[in-house]
Amino acid sequence: MMLVVEGISAYYGRAHILADVGLSVARGEVLALLGRNGAGKSTTLKSIIGLVPPAAGSVRFEEREIASRPSYEIARLGLGYVPEERRIFSELTVLENLEVGRQKPRPGVPEWTPERLFAIFPNLAEMRNRPGGQMSGGEQQMLTIARTLMGNPSLVLLDEPSEGLAPKIVEQMAETLKALKQEGLTLILSEQNLHFARLVADRATIIEKGRIRFTGTMAELMADDDARTAYLTV
Repeated sequence: MMLVVEGISAYYGRAHILADVGLSVARGEVLALLGRNGAGKSTTLKSIIGLVPPAAGSVRFEEREIASRPSYEIARLGLGYVPEERRIFSELTVLENLEVGRQKPRPGVPEWTPERLFAIFPNLAEMRNRPGGQMSGGEQQMLTIARTLMGNPSLVLLDEPSEGLAPKIVEQMAETLKALKQEGLTLILSEQNLHFARLVADRATIIEKGRIRFTGTMAELMADDDARTAYLTV
């Protein structure tokens, strides 16, 4: 497994957000972390990348323990993070945003350049000199993913990539993520949108109230009416 999370707990102040959370993802796989709003999906990703350090448990990335490392060190090891808030640099152009994310190539990992990314994200190619603040929400989301890829990661965490996007853009985003998988990228995406997750994910893990409630293939999840009703229905 490329990433193995075992028994992590996390707090915001005195609030216990995650309790004994575990998940794993294999190289080249897409894992969907599903759950309702407030279930603990974003905190799980932030704990993996080091923004909310786990109070207990283990996070192993490519057989290295990273639970105690700062987030910048984790990123340098090849773990990318696409935040829900996007956080692009609104005054910088698309090209300049991409350059901010550039890191050196890594052995065994696809090397991303602006031109390669423009082939995956044709909308960005058409606006390479446009300031980020003059882009739509969907375009900004794609720019955030592309900027993360400029770091040449082997695994990318995506926090709610379909949130707030029009249905047409959601379908386009799904096709983009499938293309990235074909390039050999490993992905973990937190999602509330089950339809979107079905389009791109191989397996699913459901979290509810900070605890893991289901892990299985997408086919197994779609066959489990009880799990979907109990943990995903609004």
